Amino acid sequence: MNIEVTGTWSASDIVKHESRHHLASADGALTGRLDGERLVISAADGTAVAQADVLFRDGRLLVDNVSFQSARLDEPHLLAAVIDAALRGYPDCDRAFLPSAQKLWPVAALATEIAPDEPELSIVHRSVLRQLPLLWRRQASHTIYPELATAIGPQDRLPPLRPPRPCGAMYERWQPELGLSLSLRPIDRRRDLDLFHRWMNDGRVAFFWELAQSREELDKYLADQESDPHIFGVIASFDDEPVGYFEFYWAKEDRLGPYYEPLDYDRGWHGLIGNARHLGRAKTLAIFRSVTHYLFLDEPRTLRIVGEPRAAHQKMLSYCADVAYDKVKEFDFPHKRAALVCCERERFFREVPL
Repeated sequence: MNIEVTGTWSASDIVKHESRHHLASADGALTGRLDGERLVISAADGTAVAQADVLFRDGRLLVDNVSFQSARLDEPHLLAAVIDAALRGYPDCDRAFLPSAQKLWPVAALATEIAPDEPELSIVHRSVLRQLPLLWRRQASHTIYPELATAIGPQDRLPPLRPPRPCGAMYERWQPELGLSLSLRPIDRRRDLDLFHRWMNDGRVAFFWELAQSREELDKYLADQESDPHIFGVIASFDDEPVGYFEFYWAKEDRLGPYYEPLDYDRGWHGLIGNARHLGRAKTLAIFRSVTHYLFLDEPRTLRIVGEPRAAHQKMLSYCADVAYDKVKEFDFPHKRAALVCCERERFFREVPL
């Protein structure tokens, strides 16, 4: 399909942009190169796996003449990478216009609107694309559960039956502001115990986590976690270099549950940056954004991400504010004065740049 466009255009308007994209359907990063009006998505060996024309006219971003490498079975994922690359090239655009699903069938997996003045065009919103598990979240690591009742859990806050923790790589996303890729994987106490022990016994970490214990005690800590369906530990890495440890939990059955009115699919997390080489606001905010993004991607029924940092930890609260977490209230845990913070799905994907 050829999209008719009008408007002036000059050489000074030509965009050159390079990006990296991690498909949920495949290992390895793809490279997107937008040179003027031609976008090419390539594999590591330089093979073009998707191509498109990217046209910006009269304030509209148009993606046309899309083609894919033959015999690919993941065309919706490739189309998501094409749209992601186009939107990264034009960061002020909040949507992309594409041919209809009748002309380009993978569009049906991404578009949520038809252009009101041109019914042969479909619209993919940036805020919608960021919520679709076609990029970033590794499909092979996750098991989706239906909503099933269970008698296992706190009897006053019984949750739905929870899926097992992911297996293997969970999430990977390029951080353009850093020039690095951030990845998440479950902690493996047989492989990661020495790293976990070193981080937990670092004075900076121990001040907040209070887990400066022996290898044997920390091994038991992680082993106990393996039998608890409401929580699991995660290692975050920049370009495969371990950076920090995080715990993802279902809030309803967590210690936080009694202190507010939780929904069944509220998620929460605790975290630390153990690798001092990667301290600093830019990297910490990138991790905050990615962790929150992953938890929303992981379960589409999750509408809120919550947390309970120390109420006096102003630096942590400032990070929360920058990633669309609101401070709801302060309350007293047995071990600390805490702040309840909450991030709403709709606000996160509307306001937070990814």
